[in-house]
Amino acid sequence: MTPSRRDWRVPDVRRVTGVSAIIVAVALSYEGVRQFIDGARPGLTDYPALEDFYERTATGTLVVVLADTVLMTSLIVFFGCFRQLVTTRSPGLSWVADIGFGAGLVYVAVTLVGDAMSGAAGLDAGAGQADGAIIRGLIEAHMLLFGSIGCILTALVMVSAGYLVLASSVLPRWTGVFAFVAAGLNLAAVPTMFGGTDETDLFSVGGWANAVLAVFPFLLWVILVGIFTIRGTRRHSQWVGRGRSGSAEERVAQLD
Repeated sequence: MTPSRRDWRVPDVRRVTGVSAIIVAVALSYEGVRQFIDGARPGLTDYPALEDFYERTATGTLVVVLADTVLMTSLIVFFGCFRQLVTTRSPGLSWVADIGFGAGLVYVAVTLVGDAMSGAAGLDAGAGQADGAIIRGLIEAHMLLFGSIGCILTALVMVSAGYLVLASSVLPRWTGVFAFVAAGLNLAAVPTMFGGTDETDLFSVGGWANAVLAVFPFLLWVILVGIFTIRGTRRHSQWVGRGRSGSAEERVAQLD
């Protein structure tokens, strides 16, 4: 019997999921390198140093904002593909998938608002009229959006993703467990909003706790899922087949 050919007009949702996750990885890597090149930002209360820093890094700031916009756009594609993977396999879980998808879209929107504020600081400094007080207000607002507000939304995305993976078996079980761990880490980072704005303090709203506990585990989960799914539907079917075959053989061995 000749196997049916795939309709070329219908993209392989698993492969698109993987490609979008790889774009996330590339954009994230660039942002990390760029921030390393620019160096640490001065304290928000040191207006002259803050103005000099943003005048020196104005172009780099705008490029990072552009890279993060590409990252967030790729996340929209990823969230839509992940929802499709789950609902195709387990239609009864569509309402849970909708919650995760909706939370993901709000997270993207909130992050883009924060990016716009950072970009505004870069534009202000790039024109040669940097105002430390204005830059401070924009950065503090971005910190809150990027920090505790984003953490709560990310936790909801991860809880729904973890449940969907474990309930539908659309991905390996460990990815579901990883998602729950990432959700817990994001919730642990929420209280940083009460820790002040000193970036040298690990648990301040602008400290490294948000990046290490919240953003990194979430994006790492996205990238790992992408690496697994980029092989496409056919490879996934073979993986599922081997898993079911192995389970059947184990059950027969236990009966013997």
